Amino acid sequence: MARLEYIHYKPHCAVVESAEVIWKLDTVVRSVERLPQIFWADGTPWHEANLWALEMARNRDVKIKTIHSAFEHIHKYAIWLEQEEADWRHFPQSKADRVLVRYRGALIDARDHGELSPSSTTARMNAVIRFYRYAAGRHFISRDTPKWQDKAVVVRYFDTVGFERTMGRITTDISIPNRARPGFRLEDGLLPLTTQHMTELLKFAKENVAEELFLMLLIGCFTGARIGTITTLRMQTLDNAVQDPMAPGMWTIPVGPGTGIATKFDVSGGLMIPEPLMMTLKSYATSRHRLDRVIRASDENKSYLFLTRHNNPYSVATVDRAMVDLRRSGRAAGLKFLDKFKFHQTRATYGTWLMSICLENTSIKAAIEFVKRAMHHKSEATTFRYVAFIEHTQAKIEVANAFTEVFLGLKSRLSEIKNG
Repeated sequence: MARLEYIHYKPHCAVVESAEVIWKLDTVVRSVERLPQIFWADGTPWHEANLWALEMARNRDVKIKTIHSAFEHIHKYAIWLEQEEADWRHFPQSKADRVLVRYRGALIDARDHGELSPSSTTARMNAVIRFYRYAAGRHFISRDTPKWQDKAVVVRYFDTVGFERTMGRITTDISIPNRARPGFRLEDGLLPLTTQHMTELLKFAKENVAEELFLMLLIGCFTGARIGTITTLRMQTLDNAVQDPMAPGMWTIPVGPGTGIATKFDVSGGLMIPEPLMMTLKSYATSRHRLDRVIRASDENKSYLFLTRHNNPYSVATVDRAMVDLRRSGRAAGLKFLDKFKFHQTRATYGTWLMSICLENTSIKAAIEFVKRAMHHKSEATTFRYVAFIEHTQAKIEVANAFTEVFLGLKSRLSEIKNG
C-alpha cells in the first residue's frame, strides 16, 4: 500500500572540485522540515507528486500545514490507484474509463455510504484536481489530455455596503460540490455542544483519555482556541501570561506571529484564559508526569506545553487519532452525541456561550467586536454567524414552546368535548 512519509529536506547543489562532482549543502535555498513524500507499495517514490510538494514548500506564501492537508488527500488517491491497479495518467477517449472519473465515482459512493463526510469528499477531489493542473503545467501529462471540461461560473455576493457584486471563477465537470445543509451553522459548518453534553464530555474525558487530550478539550471549551493553537502552546506562554486589569479572574497570553503559537491566517492577539484553567495548566506544566517527558525530549521540543508519550509535540493529526479513540469509547459508554463529535465543536461551543453573555450586557456592535477579538476571527462575517445562530435558536425555542402550549390546550379541549 502507498505510504505517506515526512522528511527533512536539505537542498544540495552540485559543485565541481578537482574534476569531480561533489554535492554540497546549498545555504541559499531554505530547508523544509516535515516535507510530505509519497512512496508506492514497491518503495519507489511518486516523483511528480513529491516535486509538487517541494515546489509548494519553497513558496513562502504556502504554509506547510496546507501542504500536509493536500497530501493527505493525494495519499488516499495513491492508495486507491494501487487498489484499482490504475495508472494516474490513464485518460482514454471513453470518459467513463478515465481515471479521474472513476475516482470521482468512488468518492461519491463512499460519501453516500457514510464513509466520508461531504466536505471531505469535496476537499479530496479538489486536491487531486489541483495536482493534475500542476502536472499538466509541468508537462508531466499532456495539456491536451481529456482530463475534464473547464466551465465558467458566476458567483453573486453582497459587499460590505450592501451592493450586489459578481465574481467569475473556473470549475470543472468532475468537481464534487458540497451543498450547504439547511439551517444555521457556525465555523466549519459545526454546531455547539449543549451545556449538558459539554459537561458529560469533560467528565468522560477526564476519566478515560490521556491527561493531555483532556486539558486540550478544557482549553477548547473555555478559550475557543483552535487545535493548531493549542498544540503549539509553550511553557513561556504561561510565564508571559498577564492578568486582565479590566476583567478580574481572566488571564491573557499573546498568540500569533512572533510568539511561537500558531493562529489561523497568522492573526495576532491575546488568548483569554479563565483563572481556574490557568492554575490547572500551570499545575500540569510542573507535574512529574510532564517533566519526565521534557527530560527525554529533544532540546527544540522541551518548551512545548504538551508532549506525547514519545516525547514529541502534538500535531493536529495526533489529536485527530486520539479523537477517534475518544468517539469509539464514548459510544460504547452510551454517549451517543460523541458519534460525530469533532474537536472544533469546542470552539463553536465557546463562541456561542461568549456571544450570548455579550448580547445580554451590551449592544450587538460591541458584542461582535469583542467576540471577534477574543476568537481571533479574520472577518466580522464569521463572528456575526454567532449572533444569527443565537437569534435563530432562540426563535425556534419560542416557537416550540408556543406550539407546546397550543397543543396541550387543544388536547385538553378535545378531552372535555369527548367526556362531555
